[in-house]
This record gives sequence, structure tokens and C-alpha cells, in this order.
Amino acid sequence: MPSFDVTSKVNQQELTNAISNCNREISTRFDFKGLHILIEANQKDNTITVVAPDDLKLKQVNDLLKGHLVKRKIDPRVFDIQNAVEGTGSSKRQIIKIKEGISQETAKKIIAEIKKTKVKVQVKIQGDELRADGKKRDDLQEVMQLIKKIDIGQPVDFTNFRD
Repeated sequence: MPSFDVTSKVNQQELTNAISNCNREISTRFDFKGLHILIEANQKDNTITVVAPDDLKLKQVNDLLKGHLVKRKIDPRVFDIQNAVEGTGSSKRQIIKIKEGISQETAKKIIAEIKKTKVKVQVKIQGDELRADGKKRDDLQEVMQLIKKIDIGQPVDFTNFRD
């Protein structure tokens, strides 16, 4: 019985590379010269911390980071950008959470959309991913196309396709 998994994962190595490239570009840019600007990744908490002197520089650094992520083929929709808070001194600090896995609400939304189409596929929630089983490969491919069309606010990957 053919099946596949629907997941939402971020390649941590590519994320680290994008952050280090962004830090390197910040250190060489003229408009950031002499300013305390920092981008740090915390893989344990799945967050990125951005520190900049003011809101304008914070926005510029965020745009720069998104550009580097796109170059590394990481979808910027994985970011859950929090509001900027006052840091030490006159600096601003912003925490960006990285969305990994499919939440229960999102999984239920995907399952409801699949059931509306009346395709003969069973979809189960397995932790932070979904498993779709069906008798025909064509039905599974139709479900894949449907999931790609649904706007869930984060990118999805299809893995573990078995025939």
C-alpha cells in the first residue's frame, strides 16, 4: 500500500551557513560600520536572536537574513518573528522562532481539506508529521498537489514515499 510522510523541517546546516554569511556581510558593509549588530542561532531552542541599535537597522538585518536564507533554499516562512524588545543600552533585540514540524491545528486543517476532496486516502497524525496511505499512487500524488496548494504558513516536505 503506497504511503508518504508530510513534514516541515529546516536544514540546520544551511541555516547556520546563512547566518554566518549574513554576519560576514554585516561586518563588511559600510552602513553597519562601528555598530553593534549580532545574529546568533540557538539550535537547542530553535531560535535566532538579532541585536541591532535601532528598529531601522533591525529591519535591514532581517531583510538581509531573509535574502541569505533564500539563497540557501530555505523558505522564510519558517520564521515566526517576535516583536522587538529593548535590549541592553539603547539596542533592540528580536527573537525569531523557527517553525519545525506540523502543529496539531495545521494537521487537522490539512486533513479536513483532504477529506473534502473525497479522495480515497487515509491521513494520520504522527507527532509533528502526517502519514498518508492510499491504494493508488495517483491518489497520493493528487493529495500532494492539494497540500502544496493549501496555505498553511510554512513550507512542507514530502518524504518516505513508499510504493
